[in-house]
Amino acid sequence: MKLLFDENLSPRLVERLADVYPESQHVSGVDLGAAQDFAVWEYAKRYGFAIVSKDSDFAERSVLESGPPKVIWIRLGNCSTSEIEAQLRSARDIVRTFVEKDEETCLLLGRTHA
Repeated sequence: MKLLFDENLSPRLVERLADVYPESQHVSGVDLGAAQDFAVWEYAKRYGFAIVSKDSDFAERSVLESGPPKVIWIRLGNCSTSEIEAQLRSARDIVRTFVEKDEETCLLLGRTHA
């Protein structure tokens, strides 16, 4: 599974999650650090990445354009990189199923509120 971490997420996630998501990249690692969302979207589409972001922009775009690429929307609010790492680790099987199936374009990961 190839994840492309958006600018709003730490580049350290690539290394910290390499055992679970081995081909992942951060936008800064592929010269897209300050790029417009369109450029990130096109890169992910071209190279087979799922975009991981805390922003709603990619989630909204995935509904309008119906992918690819797939989008994983992290809905944890203010949180640490360790919390994001833990969320992605615990959701590994969910993420894998989401990426492999064609039905859905956006996966929401995060806290549930009662």
